[in-house]
Amino acid sequence: MMNNFTWHTPTKVHFGKDQVSRLGEEAAAIGCKALLAYGGGSIKRSGLYDRALALLRESGVEVVELPGIEPNPRVASANEGARLCREHGLELIIALGGGSVLDCCKLIAAAAFYDGDAWDLVEDNSLAGRTLPIIDVMTLAATGSELDNSAVISNPALNRKMPFFCDRAWPAVSILDPTYTQTVSKWQTMCGSSDIMSHIMETYFVLGSNSISDGFCETLLRTVIENTPKALANPDDYEARAEIMWASSFGCNGLLALGNTPSCWVCHGIEHELSAFYDITHGAGLAIVTPRWLRHSLNAATAPRIAHYGERVFGLAHQDDPVAGANAAIGALVSFYRGIGLPLTLQEVGIKDDAHVGEMAEHAMRFSPFDQAFAPLTLEDVRAILMDCFKEP
Repeated sequence: MMNNFTWHTPTKVHFGKDQVSRLGEEAAAIGCKALLAYGGGSIKRSGLYDRALALLRESGVEVVELPGIEPNPRVASANEGARLCREHGLELIIALGGGSVLDCCKLIAAAAFYDGDAWDLVEDNSLAGRTLPIIDVMTLAATGSELDNSAVISNPALNRKMPFFCDRAWPAVSILDPTYTQTVSKWQTMCGSSDIMSHIMETYFVLGSNSISDGFCETLLRTVIENTPKALANPDDYEARAEIMWASSFGCNGLLALGNTPSCWVCHGIEHELSAFYDITHGAGLAIVTPRWLRHSLNAATAPRIAHYGERVFGLAHQDDPVAGANAAIGALVSFYRGIGLPLTLQEVGIKDDAHVGEMAEHAMRFSPFDQAFAPLTLEDVRAILMDCFKEP
């Protein structure tokens, strides 16, 4: 199946060793006053913070800093960033860090021109108008935010975690140097790879696809599966880090889905509820949800597709019984997750009871309807998937 599509990617990418050297010239070409946004202390330990400041100073770019952006970026940080942009007349935003920092900056870019709470833009994306341009220097391979127009923002006061889409929020420039991912912890490396794989699988398991999209998806999945253990065993393995980082960039930018029927992004919709209520690491939650979703979606119609995935991605032998082949494919995914050290039950990430399962299922269905999913899901189905996450997969 090849459906009609329109695709536009306006982001300039500088990929490879020492590409951060381009930061000053790229920033100065846009403006002379920037918001410099980042999370914790990792960019200072790696030397990126000092290098970025020096490059910007040499290029005549003044900065106002916004530190402390959270791993699940919160709307309060976006509101503070927007305030700083307005107060100091800033002309661009520079994001140093992982996808959470960049996601927050995308909302800041729009909220800087909005007279109200940034959460309004998350609840109604159409309210976003003009945006500030963004340059990012990525330090983690996970979200693919460096090459897309979307973000995911948390509002702890409401126990909500929701997407923000804005065609004017594509980064103007993304600087991707895999060496900055070499200092990332094993936990963040494995969770990042889980996130990348989920983006690809959410695109792959749809009602209709085409051979070009399938080929891209299968190659990228094999790339992450092959290189993640290498990066975990040797964090300084540049080639492994580079392969994972470039695979990450294609997860959400639309390329993998061209010509396909749209995805409902079921696993992300369900996991967003888990991290909204419990603030768990996104990639860990996806590793828990994804095998349960696949098993719950397994039926006579979907089994051949899941079995084919097992053959193409994990190299499993073909089985005449597609249901058996599909179960083997799901088992191979579970074994991969387990092999790299990811948690596979909710208890392992600190969720001890099912007190919020009903509420999470209702939220997921309200904001991400799943009636057109790979296997259509009801509210009861989503509850069942969440309950299954307390058991061994």
